[in-house]
Amino acid sequence: MSNTEIVSAIFEAYHAQDRAAAEELIADDLVFTSPQDDHIDRAAYFEFCFPTADRIVSHRVLQLVDASDGGVFIQYEYELASGDVHRNTELITVRDGQIHEIEVYFGGKF
Repeated sequence: MSNTEIVSAIFEAYHAQDRAAAEELIADDLVFTSPQDDHIDRAAYFEFCFPTADRIVSHRVLQLVDASDGGVFIQYEYELASGDVHRNTELITVRDGQIHEIEVYFGGKF
């Protein structure tokens, strides 16, 4: 799979809550950072971040592009169960077919 296909696949696994598929895509040394999470590891990601898909009622990828050094930028829009619509951007680093780093940049309501 290409790096962009791997990023697409992790989003599919997240929305389907397919943890087994996600575990195949996420490297053991994952570092996840967002405005709410400061460099958490793989175990914390699966405990706190992965199980949150139920609050999202729709999700649409706006941009998905390769960057340098294995990076992939993804910008997406999602609607929460509350009706609020947001846009976020992530820089996801893929090496050897697995995701090693995720940096999330939250957008405001759209």
